[in-house]
Amino acid sequence: MKSYLKGALLLGSLFIVGCSSLVEKKESANIIIKNGTVLTMNEKRDIIENGVIVIKNNKIISVGTEDLLKKYSANKVIDAEDGIVMPGMINTHTHASMTVFRSLADDVPDRLNRYIFPLENKMVSPEMVYLGARHGATEMALGGVTTMVDMYLFEDDAARAVKEVGLRGVMTQNIIKYPTADGQKKGETLERAIAFVEKYKNDELITPGFGPHGPHTVTKEELLKIKELSEKYNVPVSMHVAETDVEFDRIKKDFKMTPVEYLDSLGLLNERFIAAHNIFVTDSDIELMKKRDIGIAHNMVANIKSAKGISPALKMHDMGMRVGLGTDGPMSGNTLDIIGQMGYVAKLHKLDTKDRSALPPKKAVEMATIGGARAIHRESELGSLEIGKLADVVVIETKSVNMNPIFDPYSALVYSANASNVDTVIVNGKVIVEDKKIKTVDLEKNSKELNNFKGKVQKIAETL
Repeated sequence: MKSYLKGALLLGSLFIVGCSSLVEKKESANIIIKNGTVLTMNEKRDIIENGVIVIKNNKIISVGTEDLLKKYSANKVIDAEDGIVMPGMINTHTHASMTVFRSLADDVPDRLNRYIFPLENKMVSPEMVYLGARHGATEMALGGVTTMVDMYLFEDDAARAVKEVGLRGVMTQNIIKYPTADGQKKGETLERAIAFVEKYKNDELITPGFGPHGPHTVTKEELLKIKELSEKYNVPVSMHVAETDVEFDRIKKDFKMTPVEYLDSLGLLNERFIAAHNIFVTDSDIELMKKRDIGIAHNMVANIKSAKGISPALKMHDMGMRVGLGTDGPMSGNTLDIIGQMGYVAKLHKLDTKDRSALPPKKAVEMATIGGARAIHRESELGSLEIGKLADVVVIETKSVNMNPIFDPYSALVYSANASNVDTVIVNGKVIVEDKKIKTVDLEKNSKELNNFKGKVQKIAETL
């Protein structure tokens, strides 16, 4: 009897082992996104219907069809519900903390000197910068932006807020020759920038850098020092370039060069440089910028709102240059989402060139994703949904009335979508927006604190 039972147990064990060997064990992952139209934005611009993205830790480990569901399992499975799955969008130029000034003195001539600089001198503080950056970063996250390039005062406090929200940030400390709230003495803002770079140089989400305000608002001496320091620390330099006719005329008068030529003469134009605006650039400037392989931040909405002009960014893009999209600050362009920028960029360049086919939707989405990654020289890590890249992924829902029907997902994103269609946002493998709600910070508290600050701003603004 005992031997019979032993034999039966042995046969049963062998049967179980044999059967289990026939069942392929699934590889474990952290997040799986399924049932979406995947815009990979890879080199071939592959689109995968009923696509699947597999994320482990902070990287994408597989991209493909629903067959991947047989190979991988994850604790969190996100059903895109026929939505558009795309790379996280990149805002290549902003001043997030200026959310506290949004809608103030819009359309006033010479607003920079009449309102912005005076307001900043009287209002900017570490508290204000943190509060404004937290609110701005939250807005960007809810709009599908996963990486931002920022420039402002007290940038250390802005970086703290951006990390709290969970965004990836290229954060540059503003440097300017005039006294500011964070630098009353000559050279103080540069010293602050060095300390900031040293503090964050190894951070997972924050890439620190230098943010000289403009060619005419920073001394030649400091620009040369910034060039030297950016090489020493191997960090980016973000700067307003050829943004106004005043800047262009002043540099031309003082140095007998265009702003682009002047910056190049100082050695600043290189693969670490991100030039914002670029409205008043010549054909020879563009050739020089291409040769130096710099990044271009195209801020269409802010540029046209201020009636400055339309940057030849389309020409730059078609020449193979590194062109991404930016919102500028929320006191300039007012909104911080890149989805809204795409529509303006596509339409205004058509009007500017009198060519309906000039900038098709796919090209606008390129600028918003892989183009932005190229502008910050991070295309090996960001900007497309490919194996080995960092897991920055956005799901756009397509059930809202404005999103139906869809014949072309690129057209839907550029001409139909808005920020409210963003459903899910993943940054560095972490879900920070889900079901259109921010998960990392208290949005109601954010808004309340921002509105409490409004009274202080109003009192100061009335004195200007």
